[in-house]
This record gives sequence, structure tokens and C-alpha cells, in this order.
Amino acid sequence: MAKEQSFDVVSTVDMQEVDNACQQAKKEVVNRYDLKDSGASLNLDKQAKTITVQAPADFVAGQVIDILQSKLVKRGVDLGAVQFGASEAASGGTVRRVAKIIEGIDRDTAGTINKDIKAQKYKVKVAIEGDKLRVSSPSRDALQEVISFLKGQDYGQPLQYVNYR
Repeated sequence: MAKEQSFDVVSTVDMQEVDNACQQAKKEVVNRYDLKDSGASLNLDKQAKTITVQAPADFVAGQVIDILQSKLVKRGVDLGAVQFGASEAASGGTVRRVAKIIEGIDRDTAGTINKDIKAQKYKVKVAIEGDKLRVSSPSRDALQEVISFLKGQDYGQPLQYVNYR
């Protein structure tokens, strides 16, 4: 009866949905009346997991980012996984904003999550396995409590709870 139950805490992003959202945003930027001839562009680099927005001004870049974010939300991508950097000056008097797509839980965040779970004194074991955490316990109720606790916390990136067994 004392069989271990477990689940994994991960942070993943469906890159195909991000690609689809970027394609839709590009179409809207090209067709939208106020942005049609502005010279704004949007590029996704799947290998580097970055999105680059280039525009003639900060205001236009903000408009393009708003369009992109609305498309990401419609496609079910959590906006916490896409973090935009500050505006940089680019060639030809344009502005560039680069966004990083956060995937996987880094060591520091995993340690913080582990510490927070232990501070709550749940009867669970937490193991850091690469870019995910495995939480195990003989009690399913304890695992449910950990999931609800983690949902109430903010670690700067979206967390998913998978492989619940």
C-alpha cells in the first residue's frame, strides 16, 4: 500500500504554437492599416528560441508586441514564457526588441522551488532532475497540496505538472 506516487514539475513551451502565433502576427502587421508601410518586422529563431521585433520607433514596436502577445494568448502560450528585453538602437534609426522564450527550469529556480516546498513541511521528497523536478510521496493528498501551493507561487515562468502517477 505504501507505493510511491509522483509527478514532475516542468516548464515547457509548444514551439509550433509560438511559430503559428508569429506567422499570424506577421500577417496582421503587413495588413493592418496603421502598420502597413511602417517597416516593422517580426522574426522567430527556433534554434535560439528568440523572437526579434524591429520597428522604426518604440511606439510601433510596442504595437507589434501587443499583436504578438494577443496571438500567443489565443494559441494557448503563457506570456510568462516570453520575456522581452529592453529596446536597443538598430541600424537605420530603427529600434529592436528581443524576447527570450524560457523553457526548462534552471538550477536556481529549481532550488528555490525545492526550498519553498520543504519550508511548507509537506511529507514529500523533491528531486531535481536536469531541467525538471520530481515530487514523490506515498500520499496523493500531499502531492495535490504541493501542486496547489506551487500554483499560488510566482517563479517568473509558467510551470506545468505532468506524469502524475
